Amino acid sequence: MPDSPRAGLPRAILFDMDDTLIRAYAQPEEAWTRLLHVFAAHLDAHDEAAIARVRTAVMEEARAFWNDRAEAAKWRLDIPGARRLSVRRGLARLGRPDDALADRIADSFTELRRREYRLYPDAHATVDALRDAGVRLALVTNGASETQRAKIERFELAHRFHHIQIEGEFGQGKPELAVYRHALERLGVGPEDAWMVGDNYEWEVVAPQMLGMCGIWYDPFKAGVPANATAQPTRIINRLAELVE
Repeated sequence: MPDSPRAGLPRAILFDMDDTLIRAYAQPEEAWTRLLHVFAAHLDAHDEAAIARVRTAVMEEARAFWNDRAEAAKWRLDIPGARRLSVRRGLARLGRPDDALADRIADSFTELRRREYRLYPDAHATVDALRDAGVRLALVTNGASETQRAKIERFELAHRFHHIQIEGEFGQGKPELAVYRHALERLGVGPEDAWMVGDNYEWEVVAPQMLGMCGIWYDPFKAGVPANATAQPTRIINRLAELVE
């Protein structure tokens, strides 16, 4: 068992990565609007209303895609490929089926997001302070190994964590309970001595609490608890630094 950390902190914290430590996919409406303006002429979308129609169709198809658990399970390690399917379906829904154009748009969005990844300004300082305070730390992220390892290297995260667990390497992703159990085992703590911190309500609040962990919901845009929430977070933070303040 690790030594006790500073008073008020748990023995261990599991951190999500995307949109928790790294701003990666937040506020997609704004990003899609910017990108679709680039393709406006190809889409015959010459005003804001037309751009909004395309954005709505694409985003609604994406939501439907990821809400289909069977389909999502087949594509969760290939987000760019899934995005191509969603854009194809969105354009078809608008009566403009064009797979080549859809793929260009989807790939451009993937590259736009990759270029605009940003570390949240208090991420390094917060993680470093927790480690210095004696907290055991794990980075637990869904996604493909190559994609997630590139982010970990780009944002100098590897040496800050005692354990790093990526869906594409472990073989399972959140919210499978085996994911949290394995991370806790690697840190040498029980669920009652650990927090999970992240922005996804199901993955970072509901599932961890089923094991007896504290689910700390990171809500940087102050969106508030989802209306359909089936559990209340142990705590809500709007800045990572609140964990150590």
